[in-house]
Amino acid sequence: MADHSVEITEGCRLPVLRKNQVNEDEWPLAEILSVKDILGKKLYYVHYIDFNKRLDEWVTPDRLDIKKLQFPKKEAKTPMKDGLPGSRPSSPERDVLFSNLHHVQTASATSRGKTLPTPKRKAESVSLATQVTAVTPVPSLPSSAEASQASVYPAMRDSSFSIKSRDEHEPLTSLTTNGTTSIQRHLIPPQPGRKRKSCGGTDEMVKMFQNNSPRCSTIYLLPGEDSQDSSDGIPSAPRMTGSLVSDRSHDDIVTRMKNIDCIELGRHRLKPWYFSPYPQELTSLLILYLCEFCLKYLKSLKCLQRHLTKCNLRHPPGNEIYRKGTISFFEIDGRKNKAYSQNLCLLAKCFLDHKTLYYDTDPFLFYVMTEYDSKGFHIVGYFSKEKESTEDYNVACILTLPPYQRRGYGKLLIEFSYELSKVEGKTGTPEKPLSDLGLLSYRSYWSQTILEILMDLKSENGERPQITINEISEITSVKKEDVISTLQYLNLINYYKGQYILTLSEDIVEGHERAMQKRHLRIDPKCLHFTPKDWSKRGKW
Repeated sequence: MADHSVEITEGCRLPVLRKNQVNEDEWPLAEILSVKDILGKKLYYVHYIDFNKRLDEWVTPDRLDIKKLQFPKKEAKTPMKDGLPGSRPSSPERDVLFSNLHHVQTASATSRGKTLPTPKRKAESVSLATQVTAVTPVPSLPSSAEASQASVYPAMRDSSFSIKSRDEHEPLTSLTTNGTTSIQRHLIPPQPGRKRKSCGGTDEMVKMFQNNSPRCSTIYLLPGEDSQDSSDGIPSAPRMTGSLVSDRSHDDIVTRMKNIDCIELGRHRLKPWYFSPYPQELTSLLILYLCEFCLKYLKSLKCLQRHLTKCNLRHPPGNEIYRKGTISFFEIDGRKNKAYSQNLCLLAKCFLDHKTLYYDTDPFLFYVMTEYDSKGFHIVGYFSKEKESTEDYNVACILTLPPYQRRGYGKLLIEFSYELSKVEGKTGTPEKPLSDLGLLSYRSYWSQTILEILMDLKSENGERPQITINEISEITSVKKEDVISTLQYLNLINYYKGQYILTLSEDIVEGHERAMQKRHLRIDPKCLHFTPKDWSKRGKW
């Protein structure tokens, strides 16, 4: 369908033929990222607009709909200040520089007995702290339509609920600026002459009783006092530039394109999803060969065979800290096993778009999950974590290799990361942002873990069973913000007779039971042999 008389250049947009999930033809809009000529035949590297980058591919001209070609728009000229030609627009940095320069000039002029005209002062911006109202949002959750996109749960230090009478009650849900539904907590200003009673910090009391239907239960959330974690009452924003989070500021046409066609790892051949900074000379190979035990990259099958005669590894380097059946976990220190850690990061970058790659692996620990057979321990997936995390992150990067996806290994990696947090006596959360597949896995794990606890609650002495949000967090090692966000995502929180309650409907109970029946792989804490280290002492490194 391509018209060879029209030159298609980088930046052009047009519909491109592709097969969808049910193997039907569709013509989504795509952007041309690169053009190459092989033996007189042109190939176009396209990115499908509003599709994940892992679907980007090289296409032939016959898959392009040239009739709907959109040429790239010309960039607008630099705006002019006050309409004067050749003048640059003002910026805060230039204003500060001008102000400082003016003060220097004024001082020097005054010393000579001269005066300079004072420039008009610009209106000062109001600080963020002065604009914060009494309404503090509880972490908002993406809607179901956003399930395929990576998302960040806002960090919230104060998670207690406040109570209002029915007359004063405002709608529970409100639309935030990004279109997602969130629950808002209204802070009631203290009345003069009255002191607030301390009720144990941020513990929200949860009471549970059975409704008429044996399959449905309701949990009451009774409010506690405001959290003392934040002195100013302003929730802290999540760190968006985490240790391995890509700031996307250095993205260019090279890093937007897959550079490796195929990777052979043991008995599997993998098609990379994203760019990975392997050496330039390897990017032109049809197949990149990796040793499945040390992850060293080689340019040919003959080189790999020669390497295997010298490589003595049959498992990842490091300590085996867990084994049950054929599943094992190895702990690898990024400082002691730098070459392996760097090779692991290079492989992982082929399938992780939201993380950047650092060759300085010293501050990280890598936990590699393997499957054992007669030939050795074969890598299934891994996660990394900082030795010291100021943000309570228990995972930096997490990946299940494509041949092992949709088999329960992702949840097993997540469960193992929280088992380590339990041994450490901490609550943890994954580093944001999560990829689309990572977000779905974590949502599913959090939902199943929390519902498992709520459904196992039993009454004592005929009274309604009670539990607090803090207790759920302590039992699971899931951070309190993630617990509350999951309850919102499941739509369990309702307002009833002046109280916030959690309602477990019959559909949720049945769905949870079906999901747990499919979940055959679980971590057995008895098989974990792990002693946490105090990494604050630099000698441990």
